[in-house]
Amino acid sequence: MRADARTLPRSEDAFLMLATLAAGLYIDVLTDIPGQIALGLAVWLVLFYVLRGATGVERRALMACLVIATTGEMILSLGWGLYTYRLGNVPMFVPPGHVMMLLLGFALARVMPERVAYAIFGCAALYSLAAAVLGVDTLGAALFLVLAVSAIAMPGQRTLYASTFVLSLGLELYGTWLGNWNWAHHVPATSFVTTNPPGVVGAFYCALDATVAAFSMLIARRWSGR
Repeated sequence: MRADARTLPRSEDAFLMLATLAAGLYIDVLTDIPGQIALGLAVWLVLFYVLRGATGVERRALMACLVIATTGEMILSLGWGLYTYRLGNVPMFVPPGHVMMLLLGFALARVMPERVAYAIFGCAALYSLAAAVLGVDTLGAALFLVLAVSAIAMPGQRTLYASTFVLSLGLELYGTWLGNWNWAHHVPATSFVTTNPPGVVGAFYCALDATVAAFSMLIARRWSGR
């Protein structure tokens, strides 16, 4: 999948997803498990609505995003303990939320000039270096390497990675401010420390995008071979 004019979402669907994510996170902090399940169902319904016009290739790529993101959440949160959700679980709205973030990344990438993408990467590099030198976020340097490798390995996706990076940072700042989740200051089983959220947290989302892009290319080559 590439961030061009043929790629989902439509502009009105992008606004709907933004509103869903913003309102959903706000409502989540006011609920318990039953309310969170109901909220999750509502987010899934919005995602199904947005995907109503998706092609077969797009659906396969987005389902790959869903599976990869859910696996990552289980490992990073429940397994590693890098961050913890408010109720100690992985809320039902999180997997479709990752798909929405990817779709919003496509929408923003369509209008983002490459020079803006490079400026975003430059700011991420400067932050990572400064935060590591000051000792406030040593995890940031490792995360920036993930971002850099993704951008170098797939240059055609750089505006998508930059778009996702900015969107995910905004989402993380909003979610941690509300109290939907919290990041561990001391990264478990490592000597790294980080902030809540990490300043280069978007690298996780960019790694997800890169994995989905690689999957999409493999699927495309397979079908073109046929």
